[in-house]
Amino acid sequence: MRGNADWLARSQAAVWHPCTQMRHHADTASPAHLPLVPVARGEGPWLYDFDGKRYLDGISSWWTNLFGHAEPRINAALREQLETLEHVMLAGFTHQPVVELSERLSALTGGALGHAFYASDGASATEIALKMSFHYWRNVGRPEKAEFLCLAGSYHGETVGALAVTDVAIFKDAYAPLVRHAAHVLPSPDFRLAEPGETPADVARRAAAGLADWLEKNGERTAALIVEPLVQGAAGMAMSDPEYLRLARQLCDQYEVHLICDEIAVGCGRTGTFFAHEQANIRPDLMCLSKGISGGYLPLSVVLCSDTIYSAFLDDSVARAFLHSHSYTGNPLACRAALATLDIFESDDVLAANRAKAQKIGAALAPLAAHPQVAHLRQRGMIAAFDVLTADPHFSRRFYRAALDAGALLRPIGNTVYLMPPYVVGDEEIALLGRVAGQALESALR
Repeated sequence: MRGNADWLARSQAAVWHPCTQMRHHADTASPAHLPLVPVARGEGPWLYDFDGKRYLDGISSWWTNLFGHAEPRINAALREQLETLEHVMLAGFTHQPVVELSERLSALTGGALGHAFYASDGASATEIALKMSFHYWRNVGRPEKAEFLCLAGSYHGETVGALAVTDVAIFKDAYAPLVRHAAHVLPSPDFRLAEPGETPADVARRAAAGLADWLEKNGERTAALIVEPLVQGAAGMAMSDPEYLRLARQLCDQYEVHLICDEIAVGCGRTGTFFAHEQANIRPDLMCLSKGISGGYLPLSVVLCSDTIYSAFLDDSVARAFLHSHSYTGNPLACRAALATLDIFESDDVLAANRAKAQKIGAALAPLAAHPQVAHLRQRGMIAAFDVLTADPHFSRRFYRAALDAGALLRPIGNTVYLMPPYVVGDEEIALLGRVAGQALESALR
């Protein structure tokens, strides 16, 4: 069998890797060097390279993997589906996995959201939700409601439409001329922004006051507010109190503005409830799901909407229909993987098990709170994070390399180190992640 060196050389010669300055893969002497890890196989929370070294997947392969790699029950479901139906277009056709998945997702919202619309990735789901909101207002005779709102530091994907509601400069600045009608950026409820004496709920109320001020002046021309409930991922795991969602829901109702919850990263149990917005006892008008919904197996995204939105598209005129599509919409294999994922949530009582694991993750990181260069150690369910006080522009790469050397995949966002492991991590693996985080921190700060 070929080893790591061969696969590395071939990959660098043939593959353009995402979210990467490719020179950093090749230049091993650069302080910004980003190791390229060839993966031969996965098992549970572990990834194995071609030379036999294993890495604990502490970030769930970009937040997608829920129940470990090569999960036997999901594997079995996919094998069975392969023998039945691999794909059929969803325009003019339907099939069992997409119907059953749509029914079960709606049931998880208590029937408040339904008529699932499918795509392949998170950015596509964002585009669909934005287009649905925009087109809804047009269909009901209010085309002036055409502007969108997002939060400071928000990330909703990197396609041109999704960039309009993304507020992360490194993803957006180069393409600014392509982004039409960029959203108005509102204050974030990130509780790291607390002023002396403020609680996380106080920060949430202060941010909501900014939303209220905007809507009072501009509600008549605002279509929707899009938020990442409770945790803004690419902003550095910016966490917020549910109070913001509660107030945002009230304000959106008051000014007739859609609330879009982007649950792409935070849904499927990551924050302690199946949907993060449940912790505020609200429902959005539109909800985006992706990443973990297929267990991390296959590209799949879903947008669920209220009956009010869906009904506005029903008409004899095709122009009033929602004509967004792509060839693999509602792929049966991806839907079957998602159904198997939901089965595991039920059979294993995953949310209850995660509560115990979350406490252990918190305990594993707790010693780092005393480190003089660690700030804002925080946690929401199975997501834990801390910020590192350093001016070193290469800190994240140094930390990443040190963690890989120690056998764990931990990839900071800037100066924010976070853990978001698969739900199958055991006590020893949680302890290992805590140790590696501490060791890599010391190594990166030398």
